[in-house]
Amino acid sequence: MLNLKPWYMSRTIWASAVTMLLGIAGLAGMPVDGVDNAALTDTVLQAITALSGLVAIFGRLAAKERIGKR
Repeated sequence: MLNLKPWYMSRTIWASAVTMLLGIAGLAGMPVDGVDNAALTDTVLQAITALSGLVAIFGRLAAKERIGKR
Protein backbone atom coordinates (compact mmCIF):
# COMPACT_ATOMS: atom_id res chain seq x y z
CA MET A 1 0.00 0.00 0.00
CA LEU A 2 2.18 2.82 -1.31
CA ASN A 3 -0.46 5.35 -2.31
CA LEU A 4 -1.32 7.94 0.31
CA LYS A 5 -4.60 9.80 0.69
CA PRO A 6 -5.91 12.33 3.16
CA TRP A 7 -7.71 10.95 6.22
CA TYR A 8 -11.01 12.52 5.18
CA MET A 9 -11.05 10.44 1.96
CA SER A 10 -11.04 7.17 3.92
CA ARG A 11 -14.32 5.26 3.86
CA THR A 12 -13.21 3.44 7.01
CA ILE A 13 -12.81 6.70 8.93
CA TRP A 14 -16.24 7.94 7.81
CA ALA A 15 -17.94 4.61 8.50
CA SER A 16 -16.43 4.65 11.99
CA ALA A 17 -17.56 8.24 12.56
CA VAL A 18 -21.09 7.40 11.43
CA THR A 19 -21.13 4.34 13.67
CA MET A 20 -20.01 6.43 16.65
CA LEU A 21 -22.64 9.10 15.92
CA LEU A 22 -25.35 6.45 15.67
CA GLY A 23 -24.22 4.98 18.97
CA ILE A 24 -24.31 8.39 20.64
CA ALA A 25 -27.73 9.09 19.09
CA GLY A 26 -28.99 5.74 20.42
CA LEU A 27 -27.71 6.58 23.90
CA ALA A 28 -29.45 9.96 23.67
CA GLY A 29 -32.75 8.21 22.98
CA MET A 30 -33.07 8.69 19.22
CA PRO A 31 -34.45 5.67 17.35
CA VAL A 32 -31.67 4.44 15.02
CA ASP A 33 -32.74 0.84 14.44
CA GLY A 34 -33.78 1.31 10.80
CA VAL A 35 -30.71 3.29 9.67
CA ASP A 36 -28.61 1.70 6.91
CA ASN A 37 -25.02 2.40 8.00
CA ALA A 38 -23.49 1.90 4.54
CA ALA A 39 -26.00 4.18 2.83
CA LEU A 40 -25.53 6.83 5.50
CA THR A 41 -21.75 6.67 5.07
CA ASP A 42 -22.09 7.10 1.30
CA THR A 43 -24.41 10.06 1.81
CA VAL A 44 -21.98 11.69 4.25
CA LEU A 45 -19.10 11.19 1.80
CA GLN A 46 -21.10 12.73 -1.05
CA ALA A 47 -22.03 15.71 1.11
CA ILE A 48 -18.39 16.22 2.16
CA THR A 49 -17.26 16.01 -1.47
CA ALA A 50 -19.84 18.60 -2.55
CA LEU A 51 -18.93 20.88 0.36
CA SER A 52 -15.20 20.66 -0.36
CA GLY A 53 -15.89 21.59 -4.00
CA LEU A 54 -17.81 24.67 -2.89
CA VAL A 55 -15.07 25.66 -0.47
CA ALA A 56 -12.48 25.31 -3.24
CA ILE A 57 -14.49 27.47 -5.66
CA PHE A 58 -15.26 30.19 -3.12
CA GLY A 59 -11.70 30.08 -1.81
CA ARG A 60 -10.32 30.65 -5.29
CA LEU A 61 -12.76 33.48 -5.96
CA ALA A 62 -11.84 35.18 -2.68
CA ALA A 63 -8.09 34.72 -3.15
CA LYS A 64 -5.96 37.84 -3.34
CA GLU A 65 -3.03 36.30 -5.25
CA ARG A 66 -2.63 34.36 -8.47
CA ILE A 67 -1.63 30.71 -8.61
CA GLY A 68 1.77 30.04 -10.16
CA LYS A 69 5.44 30.87 -9.95
CA ARG A 70 6.63 34.31 -8.96
